[in-house]
Amino acid sequence: MSSAVDLYAVLRLVRPLHQYAAKAVADQLADEQITMAMRAVLERLRDGGPQPVPQLARSLWLDRQPVQRVVDLARELELVETRENPAHQRSPLIVLTDAGRAAFARIHDAELQNLTALADTLDPAEVASAVRVIEALTEHLREEASRGAPDHGWSVPGPRPGEEIR
Repeated sequence: MSSAVDLYAVLRLVRPLHQYAAKAVADQLADEQITMAMRAVLERLRDGGPQPVPQLARSLWLDRQPVQRVVDLARELELVETRENPAHQRSPLIVLTDAGRAAFARIHDAELQNLTALADTLDPAEVASAVRVIEALTEHLREEASRGAPDHGWSVPGPRPGEEIR
């Protein structure tokens, strides 16, 4: 059984991991018209299918307004389009276009290629174990956050690890 100290060590590594990952992605996108935020929206649409901006925003743990601006830019680049939403007249569904799917696939393939050399040096069972630990920490802290006092949106339910975003 892992000790709380060991789990805390994992948590301490998450922030620099996220920061380095963001920097690496930003560097990779430097010659693209696609921003990191737009890349995140394209991935959510690829994984979760068509969805309205408020749902995209919740899944990204962001306010609706900045996500709307990103979606508007992605529409200008013809990476996404809007379609009628049968569940809500004023909140159209955002849908990936073929160009959006191709752009995300190209970007994501390059990301995976960059990870291949490292992946080849790691034990797949250890990687699977790391995924399970981070999923468990995320779920535990998500539940802790949702029980707390109102806190400027941090406890707004986001997706659970592995949860389909719909």
